[in-house]
Amino acid sequence: MSTILVVNSGSSSFKYQLIDMDTEQMLATGLVERIGESSGRSVHTIPWDDVPSVDRSDAPQTTERRLPIPDHTAGFRVMLEAFDANGPSLARHPLRAVGHRVVHGGKRFFEPTLITDLVRINIEELSELAPLHNPANLQGIEAAQKAFPEIPHVAVFDTAFHQTLSPAAYSYAIDTTLAAKHRVRKYGFHGTSHKFVSEEAAAFVGRPLAELNQIVLHLGNGASATAVSGGRSVETSMGLTPLEGLVMGTRSGDIDPAVLIHLHRRTGMSFDDLDTMLNRKSGLLGMSGAGDMRDVLDRSAAGDERASLAFDVYIHRLKGYIGNYLAQLGSVDVISFTAGVGENSAPVRAAALSGLEAFGIRLSPERNEEKSREARRISADDSDVTVLVIPTNEELEIARQTMSVV
Repeated sequence: MSTILVVNSGSSSFKYQLIDMDTEQMLATGLVERIGESSGRSVHTIPWDDVPSVDRSDAPQTTERRLPIPDHTAGFRVMLEAFDANGPSLARHPLRAVGHRVVHGGKRFFEPTLITDLVRINIEELSELAPLHNPANLQGIEAAQKAFPEIPHVAVFDTAFHQTLSPAAYSYAIDTTLAAKHRVRKYGFHGTSHKFVSEEAAAFVGRPLAELNQIVLHLGNGASATAVSGGRSVETSMGLTPLEGLVMGTRSGDIDPAVLIHLHRRTGMSFDDLDTMLNRKSGLLGMSGAGDMRDVLDRSAAGDERASLAFDVYIHRLKGYIGNYLAQLGSVDVISFTAGVGENSAPVRAAALSGLEAFGIRLSPERNEEKSREARRISADDSDVTVLVIPTNEELEIARQTMSVV
């Protein structure tokens, strides 16, 4: 059995999945959170219905513990205890490797990479481009290497898929010397999801990936759009950081930079204040008071004008990016919706594509309203462009890329 442990580490938590790569089946999933607090929490789940051959069928499907977890190293000990107590046994399912999600690889990392001392130094050095993410990813890497010192560890970078952007797509129109010195350019994010979904979409329609022009819409609390031609990212909405682009749950997306200068001069807001406002207090939350699209739709239906405006702005921006990518690609074969909002919100999908019939994009209202966790077509039979809902699986994609290295 080729078993991969996938780790996604944050500053005070980490998520994990154990995946059997022979079947691409998830054997276990878990969360260790509130690291560094007086009462940490561990949740370990085994999907028994999907994995009939695991070793402890009499154990509960989900187990939870609350205990002090002072750091990530202690968190990995708690995770190992969960595997020992509840299964599946790592002795019976020995790890081939550990795959780590790393948010920012700059322009140095364009493929999954075996983690060495030099790679760790580079990830740390790139933290200035992702100060909220790369240091946390490193904490998980270092703790995992202590827990599993004898097996390979592989970094899979969110930015890597977008390394195929052309200079025209990734360059900002500022002084080129200044930009090069400080590494100011578009990097793009959610690359693991965009890669997975574009490949799954090609498989769904039964056509070679190399033949397809696609638009992938990853709509969650964070949201991004990517134009994919022949399996390569040619344009994407996020930029130097994940702030650029679409309206998100708490992030503003695109904004005139002069707004920040204006607010600084008028209110005295500091750079940290502006950073917090744009990343944590803007987007749907800033406009409506609710950062969750479900709450925004409920409030709008109840007559809340702020929520209605927030939804309209969200859709206006999203539709603008779809139109941009139609122009950049010249023609589009497939549009895919993915992530929490994209997979589950029929109103968002319908509004985003409304009025685009002249471009050969026609939804089936009945298909769009169907609820399913499976990949499915929601376009009408006479639609020139196939519109899909493809559930993303970033953990599986990380595991696949990890296997490609080891």
